Amino acid sequence: MKGTFRSLRGYNYRVWAGGALVSNVGTWMQRIGQDWLVLTQLTRHNASAVGTVMALQFGPQVLLLPLTGYAADHFNRRKLLLVTQALMGLLALGLGVLTVTGVVRLWEVYSFAGALGCVTAFDSPARQTFVSELVSEDDLSNAVGLNSTSFNAGRMIGPAVAGLLIAAVGTGWVFVLNAASFGAVLCALSLLRREELHVKAWAHRSRGSLTEGFRYVWHRPDLRSVLLMLFLFGTFGLNFPIYISTMSVTVFHAGAGRYGFLTSTLAIGTVMGALLAARRARPSIPLLITAAAVFGLGLTTAALSPDYGVFAMALVAIGVCAQTFTTSTNSLVQLSTEPAMRGRVVAILLAIAVGGTPLGAPVVGWVADTFGPRWSMSVGAAGGLAAALVGVRYLVKYHALRVRIDAGRVRFSMRHAVPTALSGEEIT
Repeated sequence: MKGTFRSLRGYNYRVWAGGALVSNVGTWMQRIGQDWLVLTQLTRHNASAVGTVMALQFGPQVLLLPLTGYAADHFNRRKLLLVTQALMGLLALGLGVLTVTGVVRLWEVYSFAGALGCVTAFDSPARQTFVSELVSEDDLSNAVGLNSTSFNAGRMIGPAVAGLLIAAVGTGWVFVLNAASFGAVLCALSLLRREELHVKAWAHRSRGSLTEGFRYVWHRPDLRSVLLMLFLFGTFGLNFPIYISTMSVTVFHAGAGRYGFLTSTLAIGTVMGALLAARRARPSIPLLITAAAVFGLGLTTAALSPDYGVFAMALVAIGVCAQTFTTSTNSLVQLSTEPAMRGRVVAILLAIAVGGTPLGAPVVGWVADTFGPRWSMSVGAAGGLAAALVGVRYLVKYHALRVRIDAGRVRFSMRHAVPTALSGEEIT
């Protein structure tokens, strides 16, 4: 595992990773507290309300896409992150004060979710592409994987801590502690050695620069296919707050502590997936296909789980596949994109990954309310399998993927070069 952590040899990345880990724990504490507040305190187990909160929180990724990608490519990313992280901390504090004082209402949670979504829309592409300034190009894939490991370590620790805090002192203090956690990132950004940053050339400002990212992706069949896979996978598959909360409350009749444990169980798998992704020098589309297909089968198994224990074990496998897919997609897109276009392309990627939630979450929530939580997970399973089929279609069309039976064994063959519409040449 020595190569798995090679990015930590650099001072700037070590400082950034430490601050990010603290903040990630707080972020996941808030997500659990917010879902629990809506599901059990402000409504009577209404999964559609949870879906609405998710839609408001993640919808701005799509609505503000031209502005957020432009900002990530044209503004100083460190300064931009100082502003966005401070604003996110203030929003968490505001929601915490309302909840602690007992005056919070559902519409207020909706409002804070929407405001947080707007700030996050600018924060996410800047934060993702800022990694390329902390490490060399050779370590970029490793750094992206370690970032995902940190995020999912927060997912493993935060929900468990949130469950205990909710039971002990109430939901509001979870939000207050999350507000304090943003101080770690602000300190890390202030302590970075600016002379050691790998700052790339800024993109040229022009009237058409807002749409250049879309044109760039449209002329790249590999990026088009990967982003379509991500859309199907993320929109219908990555609705874990709905899956886990509804299964926990209405099927297994669990309390806040056991609900937090299930989310932490999922995170065990996602941490494993992120660490495995960090070891790979460069991910591939066949890897994405495998992860998406197994993810769909895993959700099917979870939907059929007879008890809490089997469901928890299935979540580990689902977490590995989900993180393998999302982290590898992020790395593949960044490594395949020109540095000057990276911010806008990553903004599109994040808009699809996170912004697809406003489309999928209400649908999944409605299915859970109407037909039951188990059926809602079948929607996610279908999304994963559909993503795998998109990847297979790409390999068949552009890599001449063929399947044959030879001596009783299934064998695959394909070429490793694919024509690109950008240049008319072959890239390998």
